[in-house]
Amino acid sequence: MSTTTLTLSSKNYSSWSMRGWLMLKMSGLPFTEVMVQSDSAHARAELLLLSPSILVPCLNHGRVKVWDTLAIGEYLNEIAPKAGLLPSNSVHRAHCRAVCGEMHSGFSAMRASLPMNIKAQFKGFKVWAKATSDLERIFEIWTDCLKTYKGPYLFGKKATLADAMFAPVVTRLRTYGVSLDPVCEAYCQEILKMPAVQEWMEAAKAEPEDIVELEVEF
Repeated sequence: MSTTTLTLSSKNYSSWSMRGWLMLKMSGLPFTEVMVQSDSAHARAELLLLSPSILVPCLNHGRVKVWDTLAIGEYLNEIAPKAGLLPSNSVHRAHCRAVCGEMHSGFSAMRASLPMNIKAQFKGFKVWAKATSDLERIFEIWTDCLKTYKGPYLFGKKATLADAMFAPVVTRLRTYGVSLDPVCEAYCQEILKMPAVQEWMEAAKAEPEDIVELEVEF
């Protein structure tokens, strides 16, 4: 058995679990998944946005334990530098860290108004003003990065931590039918084509559990 484990909550509902899992996949480090039961207080607090991501996801690598998603990404970059989780250029690397940090700490209206739910599809969904402002800022980040680094990913030809951080947003846009300009649409298609993203989404669709509080009738 792998000495590396990643504790996850729901694959359908947990954006933070998806980010940590994608980072590990991108690092190339073999790992074993440990799923927290849906009735766990920690898992429900994380999924229902009642607390920051405290215990989920959590990376255990030998004697090392890392439970913050950005810290997981930075740790993986240190132990697997050839994976290219951050750009090699120091200026580009700083930019990547900045947009990762913005995703990590911001966009609370978008998170609350468009909760992650990969299995669901809502037609005619109304995105309210505060969430719209969050989405506009996200699209601004994407457009700037894609223009600067020439795509198809945010920092060039290879996916980085930034793409892992924004991948759950891509699933939200699909769930709620948010219309996109051609540049952002092309980026979303690239993310959805990633084998790791497809693997995660297939597993999410196969999850039997539903968390009633997140199955809102819009």
